Amino acid sequence: MAVVERKTIGDRAFNTVNIAILAVLSLVFVYPMWHCLMASFSEPTSLIGLKGLLWKPNGFSLAGYKTVLQNKNIYIGYGNTLFYVVVGTVVNMVLTILGGYCISRRGSMLMRPLTLLIVFTMYVDFGLVPSFLNIRDLSLYNSRWALILPGAISTYNMIVLRTAIYAVPRSLEESAEIDGASDWTIMWRILIPCIKATLAVIALGYVVGHWNSWFGASIYLRDRTKFPLQLFLQEILIANSQSAAAGEGSSVDGFLYMDELLKYCTIVISTVPILCAYPFVQKYFVSGMMLGSVKG
Repeated sequence: MAVVERKTIGDRAFNTVNIAILAVLSLVFVYPMWHCLMASFSEPTSLIGLKGLLWKPNGFSLAGYKTVLQNKNIYIGYGNTLFYVVVGTVVNMVLTILGGYCISRRGSMLMRPLTLLIVFTMYVDFGLVPSFLNIRDLSLYNSRWALILPGAISTYNMIVLRTAIYAVPRSLEESAEIDGASDWTIMWRILIPCIKATLAVIALGYVVGHWNSWFGASIYLRDRTKFPLQLFLQEILIANSQSAAAGEGSSVDGFLYMDELLKYCTIVISTVPILCAYPFVQKYFVSGMMLGSVKG
């Protein structure tokens, strides 16, 4: 017979308070995104001097999106960003998996000094000027690879991956070794399927990092045909802020001022695509991060 768990008054009170707190926090986190979305569909003039909460569009207008999407740089930026996201994430994942597997080998020669040297890079940063000189001397300046190769491996992600590999029972590897499996076979056919939750979380982190990256492009790129989307959107926001500070409002039909509206539209355009990726990996978050955060 199934055992029915009886909740005490204290348990019910705790659950009620917990649910209430989480509901308030969810509203606090979700509302700014909702505000930006509703504002992006509002009439431009209604956003001037807007006060209070915005639960639905003030009027309905697609003028902001039409203005932003008429800029050909948006499409150039999308294409470049997709390149950086796809190629960069593939490079990140391959090198992180290989590095995590190597430093997870128990009893290997010089493994402890090598691990300490790798961890050392996570805490020490020599600054922007040495990094720029390094990129220039490697002939990567104004190259797309300048945004991919310098950050090809995240030390933190590699340590998390190593810990996740430690959590896999050693007996699985020993059985494969008895059957004559090589390190390559053990890694790709045994370990990776066992830690796919951790890999999904790490991959999403790399994707978000490449999607939101703009500072490196502003330093290492001069060819506008290589700019990522975020850098073009930053230019739009800065241009609109400067025109607003100078008292010059862009207009449609001579009276609809677009500066405030364009800010919301650019935020939506730059964030909605990456938000669509979260539902597909949401189920891996808890199991993936817990598996890689506790040493087995």
